[in-house]
Amino acid sequence: MTAPITATEPFALFRDWMQEAEASEPNDPNAMTLATTTPEGFPSARIVLLKGLEERGFVFFTNRQSRKGDELAANPRAALLFHWKTLRRQVRVEGAVELVSEAESDAYYATRPRLSRLGAWASQQSRPLSGRAELEAAVAAAEARFPGEDVPRPPHWGGYRLLPARIEFWQDMPFRLHDRRVFLRLPEGGPESGPGGGWRVETLYP
Repeated sequence: MTAPITATEPFALFRDWMQEAEASEPNDPNAMTLATTTPEGFPSARIVLLKGLEERGFVFFTNRQSRKGDELAANPRAALLFHWKTLRRQVRVEGAVELVSEAESDAYYATRPRLSRLGAWASQQSRPLSGRAELEAAVAAAEARFPGEDVPRPPHWGGYRLLPARIEFWQDMPFRLHDRRVFLRLPEGGPESGPGGGWRVETLYP
């Protein structure tokens, strides 16, 4: 039987679970559902890839003129969901979203394959496309514009960091008596957290 979750610090637990997912998931263990909202309040979700994790939050990159970019500009709050089917686990993250620095965006962009960097110039993400030929022509135009290996980052392409206010870990248990442990961010300097901030930890009914 899977042992109940007893961790008291969420980032260390997440890294442990991600390491296990990397060893067990057949594809993209860093895939996560990103949920945003339209200005009218309608939910919107899609799969993106986690590209960075540090104590401040979870980092992903995209075209900032895409639908998700427009929605995050209007309401810079979001939720993430990781689901690792082989491990029967999931992690839910909720919080505010901020732009990562230009330097951080540049550094990650430079690690992408050349064709992916050209694609960032060619794709008007989420905008109507007349057909595949139009996209291929845009890629060809980008190749002609940047014939060498040096392809600069487009100004509309970059990263976001979700600053978690809530992280919930869920794992399957027999007879649907699942294990749920939630970490709630405490305000820095508050009476419960002290000067370094911290988390309130709760176990939830399944």
